[in-house]
Amino acid sequence: MTSPKLSDLERLARQAGQILRAGYQKTHQVEYKGVIDLVTEIDLQSEEYILGEIKKLFPEHHILAEESGGTLGDKHQWYIDPLDGTVNYAHNIPIFCVSIAYASNGILMLAAVYDPMRDEMFTAQRGAGAHLNGSPMKVSGATELEKSLLVTGFPYDAWDSKFDNFANFVKFSKMSQSVRRLGSAAIDLAYIAAGRFDGFWEMGLKPWDVAAGGLICEEAGARVTNVFGEPDFISSPLSILATAPGIHAHMLNELEQFHS
Repeated sequence: MTSPKLSDLERLARQAGQILRAGYQKTHQVEYKGVIDLVTEIDLQSEEYILGEIKKLFPEHHILAEESGGTLGDKHQWYIDPLDGTVNYAHNIPIFCVSIAYASNGILMLAAVYDPMRDEMFTAQRGAGAHLNGSPMKVSGATELEKSLLVTGFPYDAWDSKFDNFANFVKFSKMSQSVRRLGSAAIDLAYIAAGRFDGFWEMGLKPWDVAAGGLICEEAGARVTNVFGEPDFISSPLSILATAPGIHAHMLNELEQFHS
């Protein structure tokens, strides 16, 4: 059974991104998977394209995708988010992306996050570094939390979730330069890798939200764990903390206070 190359992920992400760009600012068929959890016909078109190509090229591989679900396998596993930032997209806010990751034997190996509105392709291959449009990326050198720019997000069930993240948001807002909320976890992680943000944390996510971005962060030199400090950030109950190495321990210590 063959394995994909990074160029395969880049091609899939770029082509799916063109689907998103072509549909941007048009009237959409919006459906609700939850009270505030949206899906549009463009999500489905993008996912249909990606899944079709993977099944054609790698028919025995397992795929876990946001809209159609899928299966988990031991040797060859894909994680697909065809449109990360659907709420932004539906409101004509140009912050969204395509996120694709590939894992072999349970280890993330390849990743691509593509922002079609800025034509930014964030990629990583395990052991080969992370790149933005072909140029190497490196996480920021932040060492002081009070001088750091952070980013986070909130779960779709924030009103009745134990980990609604509001207390963390308030706490870190008072301890850092500022905390942003962009509405796309994959872009948040890509921006950590590019050194645009210094730290990102979030709970209540899904594997396809963070698989690609997490690997890109790791390969750019970020420290990436779950919010309990454990290395597995794609297993349930899923959470992630991706930061410049110099502030990871400080942020982890503050987050632990909410888990006691």
